[in-house]
Amino acid sequence: MPASNTPEAFFMPKLGLGTWHMGEDVSRRGAEVAAVREAVDLGYRLIDTAEMYGEGGAEAVVGAALAEALRAGDVRRDELVVVSKVYPHNATRRGMPDACARSLERLGLERIDLYLLHWRGAVPLAETVEALQDLQARGDIGRWGVSNFDVDDMEELWALEGGADCAANQVYYSLGERGPAHSLLPWLQARGVPLMAYSPIDQGAIARDAQLAARAAELGLTAAQLALAWLAAQPGVVPIPKAVRSAHLRENLAAVERTLDEATRAMLAERYPLPSRKTPLAII
Repeated sequence: MPASNTPEAFFMPKLGLGTWHMGEDVSRRGAEVAAVREAVDLGYRLIDTAEMYGEGGAEAVVGAALAEALRAGDVRRDELVVVSKVYPHNATRRGMPDACARSLERLGLERIDLYLLHWRGAVPLAETVEALQDLQARGDIGRWGVSNFDVDDMEELWALEGGADCAANQVYYSLGERGPAHSLLPWLQARGVPLMAYSPIDQGAIARDAQLAARAAELGLTAAQLALAWLAAQPGVVPIPKAVRSAHLRENLAAVERTLDEATRAMLAERYPLPSRKTPLAII
């Protein structure tokens, strides 16, 4: 989906691959690299990671997988949207260039397509925006955005010079955590800013909802697929579930192509109602 708040459109695929908890255990590295590699082979074009994940380990996993795919000619670099995130304590004019350089080295790339502030810290937001703009001007990043920003944070960002160049906001959003739909999602939609939904299947907890699983089975889906289909149908929402198993990678891709009927949407709205008032943004 193109973001309309900036002169240059930024294309965001309908689904991404999350890598939280990857790179934490060297014994799993081979399987994780293979999973990211298979995801690219299957058609995933958005890969999300962060310097925090495995303290750079996840970026190294992504880098190894992408190097294999690019070397084999299975994907072109310009077809990929690689997202990483910077720690708040590194989000200064002096610290961010070094943090970004370390991420680029682990990823084996010359540019991070979308670089996000992972969450707000003690560094003034204006300084962080300036640092991000510097990286963009140097070509180290293509676009920049934020993560775990609520409406008040976004409004503060928008008031800054260049703040409206923000290309995405990544937050916890799912059937089980519908808080962002009350105020934040409408705010972002009105400004053409994609909401990247992390933990879109509530870290697997959604599968334990028997009623949801029963309805999903009637549709030939799993509960996780139903939850992803519901998210992906919303304008401006991009789910980024983590998956390592081949079956889950394929199921997630298939889910975002499904259209839900009115009866199913009504059932989901009743089971997981929209909050009647604004609630604090959930962060995990």
